Amino acid sequence: MFARIDRYLLVLFWSAFFAGLLVFLTLFLATDAISTLVKYKDISSMILLKYYAFYAPEVIYKMLPIACVIGMVVTISSLNKGSELVALFASGLSLFRISRVIFISIIIVGVFSYFFSDQLMPVFNRQKNFIYYNEMEKTPSRFQTIKTNKIWYRSKNSIFNIKTLNIEGNKAQGLTLYFFNDKWNLVQMLTADSVLLNGSQWILKHGTITVFDQASSFPLNDKFIEKTIMMTEDAQDLRSTGQTSDLLTQKELSRFINKNKEAGLDTIRYEVDFYSKFSFALAGLVMSLLALPFCVGRGRGGGMMRNIGISIGLVVMYWVMHSTAQTLGQHGQIAPILAAWLPNVLMLSLGVFLLLRSNR
Repeated sequence: MFARIDRYLLVLFWSAFFAGLLVFLTLFLATDAISTLVKYKDISSMILLKYYAFYAPEVIYKMLPIACVIGMVVTISSLNKGSELVALFASGLSLFRISRVIFISIIIVGVFSYFFSDQLMPVFNRQKNFIYYNEMEKTPSRFQTIKTNKIWYRSKNSIFNIKTLNIEGNKAQGLTLYFFNDKWNLVQMLTADSVLLNGSQWILKHGTITVFDQASSFPLNDKFIEKTIMMTEDAQDLRSTGQTSDLLTQKELSRFINKNKEAGLDTIRYEVDFYSKFSFALAGLVMSLLALPFCVGRGRGGGMMRNIGISIGLVVMYWVMHSTAQTLGQHGQIAPILAAWLPNVLMLSLGVFLLLRSNR
């Protein structure tokens, strides 16, 4: 059962948490909406509302660590400002005991963040992409339903299925291509074990051509070792709409990585994203621990704005380290698991060091 001080701290933390989350969410969406309106001048308000209704969960997910830091800083700084923190220290409570309930709350946020990103975010992102490509960009051919075992794609009078596609979008495995006439009658089917995608020029290797001729009772088959075909211009958009980790659950992403590895394709970027889903869930805890020593340092009479400014600086420093590690990992400079966890380990170590030096 929580003590009275714990209940008091919970009220302070969650109030600051939701206030900070609301402020950052509003600022981000308002800024992004203005740029969207400038780019798409003829977009209707209903489409805009639908788009941001499905975009808001992604923004909330990314803002959760920042809201945790704001909640921690405002709570401890409020105690510091009113000299309540001094009274608590005088009563024999340590800084860890005082902030314990706050860290428990942040861990709960981290668990929620992980399951939210793993189970719900893919659904929201698919809907967001559908609205973006179909109703804003007016290029429905660029939208696809992402699956772990195949990619379906439509390009004018053709539909094709690709089992796996590398991250650069220039090499695929397991192609099945269907050609239709203007009445959408199947006239030709083409399969290939592997494909090299060079813009609209596709080089197919080890496949079969099947022609469906109305004058013949049976389809005509012909095998080939290598064949070059020219696709329509919009088929080049496949490169920019390949598999993305934010549309896959952790389990689906794991199967996708294994399938691509079996096909001999590069999976480094996906492995970085796979481990990052775990590490990012703890970002709020790590940054809050790092911000804590600055809330109990000098300036017991106030300094909340200074503390918030320092915390925002720490958040920026974390994001710089996170982005740098991600880039290094995606380019194979460091191991994927290291790219995902290195910022957390470094920031956590710095936070523990500062806490030990504070002698609280």
